[in-house]
Formats: sequence, C-alpha cells, structure tokens
Amino acid sequence: MKAIYRLLILLFMVTVMSNCTSDFDEMNIKPDAFTKDEVSAKFFLTGPQVRLYAPDRFPYWRAHLIHADRYAGHFCFGFNGSWWSDALGYAYNSGYTDASWGWLAGYLGNLDNYMKLVKTGGEFENQYMYAIGLVMKGLYFQMYTDVFGMLPYSEAGNPDITLPKFDEQAVIYQGIIAELDEAMQIIGDETKTGSNVDDVGDNDLYFDGDLQKWKKLANTLKLRMGLRAYGAPGADFAQSAITQALGAPLLEASDENCLLQKDEIQSQWSSAAYGDVWYNFGTGSDWTVGKTLIDNLRNNNDPRLEKYAKPAAGGTNEFVEPDGPEAALFDKRVDYVLAVLEEAGAEYTRTDGVNDKGKKVVTIEMAENFYYIGQPTRLNGDTYPYSAYGFWSTPAEIVIQRKGSGDMFPEIAMTAAEGHFLQAEAIVKGFGSGDAQAHYQEGIRQAMLLWDVNSGAIETFLAEEDMAQLNGSTDEMLEKIATQRWIVSYTDGFEAWAIVRDTGYPTELAQGVSDFDIFAAGDINGDYPQRMRYGNQAINTNGANVNIAIGIQGPNTQDTKLWWAK
Repeated sequence: MKAIYRLLILLFMVTVMSNCTSDFDEMNIKPDAFTKDEVSAKFFLTGPQVRLYAPDRFPYWRAHLIHADRYAGHFCFGFNGSWWSDALGYAYNSGYTDASWGWLAGYLGNLDNYMKLVKTGGEFENQYMYAIGLVMKGLYFQMYTDVFGMLPYSEAGNPDITLPKFDEQAVIYQGIIAELDEAMQIIGDETKTGSNVDDVGDNDLYFDGDLQKWKKLANTLKLRMGLRAYGAPGADFAQSAITQALGAPLLEASDENCLLQKDEIQSQWSSAAYGDVWYNFGTGSDWTVGKTLIDNLRNNNDPRLEKYAKPAAGGTNEFVEPDGPEAALFDKRVDYVLAVLEEAGAEYTRTDGVNDKGKKVVTIEMAENFYYIGQPTRLNGDTYPYSAYGFWSTPAEIVIQRKGSGDMFPEIAMTAAEGHFLQAEAIVKGFGSGDAQAHYQEGIRQAMLLWDVNSGAIETFLAEEDMAQLNGSTDEMLEKIATQRWIVSYTDGFEAWAIVRDTGYPTELAQGVSDFDIFAAGDINGDYPQRMRYGNQAINTNGANVNIAIGIQGPNTQDTKLWWAK
C-alpha cells in the first residue's frame, strides 16, 4: 500500500503544480485544495532512489543479471537447461548493452528535476534536501562511470547543451568528491531536512531523513572513490580525499547500512526484483551461484554460505558422447566438471557405459540438497551439456523471493561493513594510524549481521578462521580486504565487479580464462571484462563526442581498461 500511497501523492503533486503560477504564490482557491505548506519536493525523492538500485525488469535483467552480477563472478548462466551458455555478455550484444546504457544514461532526468526544485531559488528551496540530492548524484555517477568510463558529467543536465562532452574519469571523480564535500558542509550538525512537510521522513527510503547518516554515506563514498583513484594518472586529489575522509565519521554501525527495501506491491515494470525474473519464465531464466564465491565461503567455514545459497539439487544426471568433432573433447569436459565436484568435497557414483549407437554414456548420481558447489564462470556452449543444473548451488530464497511471498533481501547502496573494510585498506596502505585488524574484523561482523548470521557463529569465525585474521604480507592483507569487500557486495554486482577490476582480487576472476575447450573467449580472447561498450543511442546522437572519448580512453571494447583499473 505504501507504493500506491506514494503514487497518489505524486499524482496530486503534478495536479497542484500545474495549477500554480511560476512562483507558486497564487493558487486556485478551493476549500479542499492543497496549500503551499502542504506540498514538498520530498515526494520527488522516492522515485530516483528506487530507480537507481531497483529499476524496472527490462534493465534489471539486462544490466544487473546479464552483465554486472555475472562479471562479478557471483552468478552464472550456462547450466544444461539455461537459455544461454555462460558466454552471454562476454560477446557484445547490442540489445543487452543498449538496455544497460539506456537505464543509466536516462536516470539523471528525475534526479535533476528533484534538485532543481530544491536548489537555491527552486520552487521548494531546501538546502538539506539539496544536499541529499548531491549525495544521490555521487552514488549515481560513480556507478555510471565505473561501468562505461568517460561520460557526460560537467555538461550533463544543462538545458542549453544538447550534445554534452564526455569528461575524463579523473574529472568525474574529482567533481563527485567536491560535490560530496559540499553536501557534508551543508548538512553540518543538522539531523532533519525541516519540520512538518519539509521533513523528508519516510519518503527517504534509505535513511528516513536522518541527515547525519547521509553525511556518513557521503564520506564513505568519498573514501571509496579516493582509494580507487589513488595511483591513477592525474589523481593528485586522491590522497587528500582519503586522509580527509578518515578524519570524519563513516558508516560503521548496523543501523547505518544504506539499503533499499524491496517494494512488494509495485509492478515489475516500475521496480523489479530478482524474483521477477526467476519465477516468471521457468528454469531457462534461472541462474546459479559462481564457483569463486561458493569456494571462498565453503573453504573458510564462512557462516554466510547457507544465507547466500542453497545446496546443489543433486540427483541423477546422464551425459552422452556427441557426434562430430566435439566427441574428441567429451572425456575432457566430463572430467573437468567432475573435478569441480570433487574439489567441493562432493561424493558421487559414476557409471560408464555405451549406448546402442556405440556412444559413451556417463551417469552421475549425487546426494540431493547436500553439497554447496559453485558453477565455474564462463563455461562455453560446448561444455554446457555437461554442466548439469543439479550440480550447482542456486541463490538462497531470500535473494530470489517472489514478491508477496516472504522476505526479500534489500538492494545494497553502501554498507557499514564496507566502511570498516575501507578503513582497514587505508591503514594497511599507510594513510592512517588506526587498528587495521579491528576494522577488518568489525567489517566481517557487520557483513554477517547484514545477513542475520547468528552472533555465536560470527564470533567463532572471527576467533578460529585464518580468513578472519589480517595477517601476512601487505599484499596478502590487501587481498583479504578486497575479497571480503567483494563477498559483502553479493547482489550488488556493479560494485563487486568494480572491486575485481580495481584490486585484481579474487585472482581467479581477474586473470580471465584461457582454456577455450572449456571456457568462452568472448570478444576479448578470454580476458576479464573491464567495461561495457557505449550504447548505440549515444553513438547515433552524440557520435562526435563519443569518438573524442574513444580517442582518449581507448577502443570502445570490453577489454579497454578504465582510468583507475589495475
């Protein structure tokens, strides 16, 4: 009902605004009319908040699932029964790429309209709502530029410029950080955007109008971006951004997680969830959980394993030697898949035979719903027949829950866990003098609390597992921090993908693939994808500026590294 209520309010607002003069001072006088004191820009904040992390199903499927979540190594297609091999997304597809570009490029309009309402001289001038808008703008442009690279930023939203230039990433990062500083300066010690109708309250779906949490979010985003930019060409601003951020409050406590709760009432064409894909199309649209993620959880006795995923369905699966030249690779592909099962500790029974056509037949029987086994990322179409759906773990029900059927895990914007991991990383790199181990362990604790892990299980993990100890060389410590940041970003594929490109961890993903008998080369010869290609909309309407960007950044291909990438 909340979604319907917000929609009605927005409709009322549009009606009211259409009957107002340009300065909102003269109203049609009616006994039941809204007055100026009853209308507010807060009703225009909810839409941009939802659209950034839970857009409609069209981009949610094509941008999130087909690209970011799978580049992150969290999810896979390509099991026997999937509509696609796991090569999807590693070879350019204009339709899927254009859907991703269209969503992100088109997002700015609603946020820009909100900010024009609340800026100095706007119809609903409110500096604190404006500060919230600046932080939202930072979240948006950081995600957007980390997907594509150079983008329209400094000229974006300018009504006098129809073909905006594409700014270099150093300019975008520096501009975002400056606007985050502006937002934090505006907020100061304030806790609310105003009183009565000027208090955004529960129209703010992230923090219920708590400005001090917004300030901490801005500072944590600043620290993330400073650390990511550090060492990149022209990132002279990064070190000061890091040290400044370390000297101010960051997201650290469980009640400071920036999350978007899923709306169970809105249509999938307004705001989608994973369940809108999982349950609407049958098994062909399902996906499995990636091997790198399951391995990291299972092999370290991480109690999040059962929170993130379900055991493999198991059962009986039969593989038949194919006709033609692919028959020569039958044994290799079957043996590879079975080696993955064995690596995961799975026990199975293998029966070898020959059918009436003289073809080899291998039958595998495995216990049902017992083993946690991740599917290898990027299996090619020829390995697909041996990638049995029953071999692989699938997402936990809370991740793929059908709307209205139970709890759904929220969308992640930024977590307290990341606030601690970023501090640990900064300290290890020599930017601070705090206790890196304490921040690292508190980051793990907060990450597990996010998934309702039992406190006893958390403390046991922290006390007994080597993964919970920030030990070893500097590189080994940074690998642990990066890996934990990547794990806590589960279901936030865009940030998880950025972490791999930035840090080079997990190495298994960052190094790409090379055995093309098993894996898909894609358009990039097995390399790890570094960006997405620009959408045809930009190429067709703003081609000159796109070409300038390509000339500076590099070819418009998926293997062109971004400015900050390692």
